[in-house]
Amino acid sequence: MSLTKNIITATEGTLRRAKFARCLSQFARRELRKLSFVIPLHEAGSRDDWIYRHWSFEKACTSGASISGLLSFGTIALADKAEHGLAVPNYPWPHKGILSSYDHASIRRGHQVYQEVCASCHSMSLISYRDLVGVAYTEEETKAMAAEIEVVDGPNDEGEMFTRPGKLSDRFPQPYANEQAARFANGGAYPPDLSLITKARHNGQNYVFALLTGYHDPPAGVSIRGGLYYNPYFPGGAIAMPKMLNDGAVEYEDGTLAT
Repeated sequence: MSLTKNIITATEGTLRRAKFARCLSQFARRELRKLSFVIPLHEAGSRDDWIYRHWSFEKACTSGASISGLLSFGTIALADKAEHGLAVPNYPWPHKGILSSYDHASIRRGHQVYQEVCASCHSMSLISYRDLVGVAYTEEETKAMAAEIEVVDGPNDEGEMFTRPGKLSDRFPQPYANEQAARFANGGAYPPDLSLITKARHNGQNYVFALLTGYHDPPAGVSIRGGLYYNPYFPGGAIAMPKMLNDGAVEYEDGTLAT
């Protein structure tokens, strides 16, 4: 089953649970109507008549309590889906096996995607250029890449700050000077740092993949305010980041199709 079908199935499952809750509510109202049969003891025609009516009352109360519990559980479940987002699928990552290792060509493509798509908004403040050596690039390639940035350093012997080309020990450059500048540029939202994003989120790799590929139109009855986008995997279902990964958006150096 494709990812899109999984998303649609999950959404339809949520709607079915809501319909089930409405049916339970209707059943509760029918049960509570039976309370009209309960009459005071002095108005009962006989002791057996009163016992029957008293039993009907207890039955209605018991049914009402059970239904109330079910409805409460259903409400909590639906609220949890909205608050925390849909549970993400478990994808068959090739590096998860006992004897498996990371695909270095894939890491290199991922770094290219970060540079061309993500780096304009998201920082990776804990990653140095030297971390790429032997993982995705050679030392010479990484030195050349680092030299393309300018770093403020100093002070020099005269007490002045100066700029210099980047080197292997430098961290990746920040897209914004501070958090306030980042929020101003993104409509109040603060793009998270991606250095440890797969460790900072529950079910990290699966969550990030599901989030980036899980955008679609909101289901019927769900409205999203301007500046936000519907994504069922994001807590609350509305995210400030638009869909960024599209087929053909990146032209990989090794010729791999960007899908």
